[in-house]
Amino acid sequence: MRTLTRWNPFPELARFDPFGDPTRLWGEVEVPLRPLEPEPMMRLDIAENDTGYVVKADIPGVTKEDIAVSLERGMVSISVEVKREKEASEGGKVLRNERYHGYLARSFTLPVAIDMDKAVAAYEGGVLTLTLPKASGSAGTRLAIH
Repeated sequence: MRTLTRWNPFPELARFDPFGDPTRLWGEVEVPLRPLEPEPMMRLDIAENDTGYVVKADIPGVTKEDIAVSLERGMVSISVEVKREKEASEGGKVLRNERYHGYLARSFTLPVAIDMDKAVAAYEGGVLTLTLPKASGSAGTRLAIH
């Protein structure tokens, strides 16, 4: 009678673990890691009261000219063009020059139509505040930011 031997291939594959200890893979080569800056995000707070909605969006580091707000049939869209440039120099010699150019956008739908004539947008201290009063029917428009 023959004996069956089970063979497990995984211990042999575990020797090559690309996500494990990098010194086993590259020996003594040290890989310098620098912290990555997080990509910008737009955080929203939406509050409802009896007369309408108040939307606050955290958008630090941009100018009000880079922000676009549009309202159309209950849908609110906020879009921002983000430009960041960072240069690290030492003694007049540029060591690192980083640039980030991106586009952020958030859209959401409100359950009630907005009165476009009374809607207000303001940007101060990195926070965009939209005051959107409730109305019965409306057409789409674009808000000017004050």
